[in-house]
Amino acid sequence: MKNIALKIMYDGTNYHGWQFQKNGITVQERIEAVLSGLLEEKISVCGCSRTDAGVHALEFVLNFKSETTIPLERLPYAINTHLGDDDISVIAAREVSDDFNARFSAKGKCYEYRIWNSNIQNPFEAKYSWHVPYKLDVEEMKKAAEKFCGTHDFSAFMAAGGSQKTTVRTVHFCRVLWDEKEPHKIKIEIGANAFLYNMVRIIAGTLVEVGTGRKTAEEIEKIISDCDRRGAGQTAPPEGLFLKEVFYDQNVLEW
Repeated sequence: MKNIALKIMYDGTNYHGWQFQKNGITVQERIEAVLSGLLEEKISVCGCSRTDAGVHALEFVLNFKSETTIPLERLPYAINTHLGDDDISVIAAREVSDDFNARFSAKGKCYEYRIWNSNIQNPFEAKYSWHVPYKLDVEEMKKAAEKFCGTHDFSAFMAAGGSQKTTVRTVHFCRVLWDEKEPHKIKIEIGANAFLYNMVRIIAGTLVEVGTGRKTAEEIEKIISDCDRRGAGQTAPPEGLFLKEVFYDQNVLEW
């Protein structure tokens, strides 16, 4: 019995998130169905994160146990052939130690949030960014983003329904990226040891409020210390959110 890790990417537009749901198809459901058919055994997978409906992944790691004899270098091609769609792609496969768990072995994650900042919507960006039609002050957003770094209680940035044992998280970096050559595109990158429910989307919504002048960069520290969800900004829509990278110890998982 092998413990196999897969690195995948997916467009979450047509899915109700990663984890099994009663009310719609999920990425986990699609992956398990394809693996079970291809490998001719019942496969259950463990994912590194529980992305919400409409959220995308540039890198997502999962693992499963199997007795397959298919060479691992050929496994991604076999899975992609059986998937037969444009929403999900398997990038790589590796055999890992028996105790590897895609979720609990992870040391941290990086998310990217994309904003299309123009008074005119771009139809080619609509499924993959938040259309904000009013001009944003990117420099103020950059100053505010720095305030999120460090170890804090992020209760103010957790949506109702979160069930984490602790709301303390360590944010390693939070930055706003903008290039004058592509003036309508704004990206927010956040890396942390772990995230609360909707934490990235609420931080993105708060930074947009800073960009519009409804909040200031100096207010961020107080919003964090107050631990009151009402003080933070709105929850940004899911289509702009991408899981960008999952971090593991190099000796645990190396692609």
